[in-house]
Amino acid sequence: MDILPEDVATWHYIENTARRVAKTFGFNEIRFPTFESTELFQRGVGGTTDVVQKEMYTFTDRENRSFTLRPEGTACVVRSLIENGKCSDTMPIKLYYLINCFRYEKPQAGRSREFFQFGTEVFGSASPLTDATLISLGHTLLSELGIKNTSLHINSIGCPSCRPAYRDALKHYFADRKDELCETCKSRLDTNPLRILDCKSPICSGIAKGAPKTVEHLCPDCQNHFDALKRYLDAEGIPYTVNPSIVRGLDYYTRTVFEFIADGIGAQSTVCGGGRYDGLVSELGGPKLPACGFAMGITRLILAMEASGVVIPKNEGPLLYIAPLGDAARAKALSIVTSLRKKGIAAECDIVERSLKAQMKYADKISAKFTLMLGDNEIERGMANIKNMADSSQTEIALDALDEYLADYIG
Repeated sequence: MDILPEDVATWHYIENTARRVAKTFGFNEIRFPTFESTELFQRGVGGTTDVVQKEMYTFTDRENRSFTLRPEGTACVVRSLIENGKCSDTMPIKLYYLINCFRYEKPQAGRSREFFQFGTEVFGSASPLTDATLISLGHTLLSELGIKNTSLHINSIGCPSCRPAYRDALKHYFADRKDELCETCKSRLDTNPLRILDCKSPICSGIAKGAPKTVEHLCPDCQNHFDALKRYLDAEGIPYTVNPSIVRGLDYYTRTVFEFIADGIGAQSTVCGGGRYDGLVSELGGPKLPACGFAMGITRLILAMEASGVVIPKNEGPLLYIAPLGDAARAKALSIVTSLRKKGIAAECDIVERSLKAQMKYADKISAKFTLMLGDNEIERGMANIKNMADSSQTEIALDALDEYLADYIG
């Protein structure tokens, strides 16, 4: 996926906003490799999921070891915590990341085979306060980005204690209509019937509407957890809808699952998805450590911002562009911009030996805020006219006071 220079400012804006919001919630950044052992995702994501069965980019290295380009971030974070002995750190551990992921899917608006995510993870707390805090972080970030017309959908899919009974209820329900299911869902019936609830086939989704609800089969502990989450969201003033059809696409989820859905961005309308996965750390060889998190797709955030009419910032041009005339002026211009750059001032000068007219057109095209024409006369006098490109006003200044003039403008 190409992200062109004229678009990078938008990405920087979203990434910087995400980092700032995460920091206010006490999260620290983690970074990890682009590819991992294939077994990590088979164990962590789930062998019966579409991600593992159909969507992973897997390859064998020269030593015949199987590796996979990461299709998501959570399993990678868990692996990192276990390998680096971080599971015994002071709890909770609160982490965020900005990564690219890879899945073999049919490209469409809001979905590409290489995609970018902002993700968060919290380890060491089984409390519904954690779930509510993560949802609050997601809600805050969407608000900070100016995204409107979003709705929060929540559900509970139970735990290992109550889920077997629910799976049996689902299998019994769908078995009566097995012949109507798509081929994929027929195979899911015995391996992972919860995934049928998330099928995009109109026929399967229509059948799923009458299926037993997860919230009707919760054990007392899961019911108490879900009720507490709703109380906390009410206390924060975050509106939500209980949506029993939300199950998420990965096997590691337990109890809380949630999605933020944005209107007006097409079929791929989920801009944030997450939930709780209390058994994942132990499943991957670590201690029993409760966990919760979410991921946001950057491309979908951009689509949602555009649909909300957000004025997305553009790349800023240099503060100063110097247009030199002659060899002596080119050397002087290069010396001046080097000095300004060392002081943190964005400055450029001609490096392709254009005519003055062409240089002025270029300065306008790159959105330089000021331009300065520099020739033999200006060098001899030590004075030059600096032009404000916004209003075309000009001011004569001393060349050795140029940095002070620009610093005053910045300040």
